Amino acid sequence: MFNNKNVKNISADEAYKLINENKNLVVLDVRTKGEFESGHIPKAKNIPLQQLSTRINELNKFKSTPILVHCASGGRSPSAVNTLAKNEFTNIYHLKRGLMSWKYPLK
Repeated sequence: MFNNKNVKNISADEAYKLINENKNLVVLDVRTKGEFESGHIPKAKNIPLQQLSTRINELNKFKSTPILVHCASGGRSPSAVNTLAKNEFTNIYHLKRGLMSWKYPLK
């Protein structure tokens, strides 16, 4: 899906393990504000995909930090991953199939 060595496609189980093992991990939810408020991964940061390019500076301090990107079903997050990669983020994880594959508690 991504031909970029800085991007890893991972399953919900792998993502859950990553979240629990890496305290520095940034979880980036690119769904709309309404979707985010209806339930999200604990400690996730919400920047809707439509706003990501104009708000990318909010993430600049995380360029080398592991960042897990997701949306609802995996339709929007690849665009977000490409935006991050173009902006020199170097440790990107992509949640395959988005939150629809997530079976863990939401906040």
